[in-house]
Amino acid sequence: MVYKRSKNEIKMISKSCQIVADTIDMISEFVVPGALISDLDKKAENFITSQGARPAFKGYMGFPSTLCISIEDAVVHGIPGDIELKEGQIVGIDCGAELNGYYGDHAKTFSVGKISSEKKKLMEITEESLYKGIEKAVPGNFVGDIGYAVQTHAESNGFSVVRELVGHGIGENLHEEPQVPNYGAPRQGYKLHAGMCIAIEPMINLGGKEIYTAKDGWTILTADGKASAHFEHTIAILEDGPKILSKVSYNG
Repeated sequence: MVYKRSKNEIKMISKSCQIVADTIDMISEFVVPGALISDLDKKAENFITSQGARPAFKGYMGFPSTLCISIEDAVVHGIPGDIELKEGQIVGIDCGAELNGYYGDHAKTFSVGKISSEKKKLMEITEESLYKGIEKAVPGNFVGDIGYAVQTHAESNGFSVVRELVGHGIGENLHEEPQVPNYGAPRQGYKLHAGMCIAIEPMINLGGKEIYTAKDGWTILTADGKASAHFEHTIAILEDGPKILSKVSYNG
């Protein structure tokens, strides 16, 4: 079922989204060579709980941590163990929180120290692809319009789009209908309406689009071992267009 949220519900979702945006913003200064990603996870959990919220990922289908931290060829769902970040890596950090029964979801990819020009371009194009998709999230358009915008921008710049992992509706559950793929055709899929809240999250690979699941049962890796980038915003579709909810509030 696809939900159309009231103004009050969108406010509630926005509060959760601001917490995850603030969490990732807070974590950003610690994404440096030598940092233990398990420490980043602890900092994030402490911050989320200090805001009166609950980490949405921890315990979700058995996931053990507050953040998904995905390094280099890890696309998403990396488990933050006692691993040190190294100069030249890129790292995707995905965060979710629940406050008063409503969820927020947000992700960003960071550079660790100085990175190669090709990784820098990958990050830039992935983030640009996210905003290209958001621009198409207007009443009367279709889910396929979002995916087509993401896909054409990524592929025209020489990168590939992961097919098996998609964005999603969000609200009283972390994952709701509709699914929001990062590929597709214009005017195809579910029709977008005012009041919908969705998470758009391009996962773009430096090499091929093929992926596999690691032995831990969670981490998704590129099949060719090349780097991947991930950016995500939760948005509300309003009568006058999309509104990004996962923005830093500076209130915490």
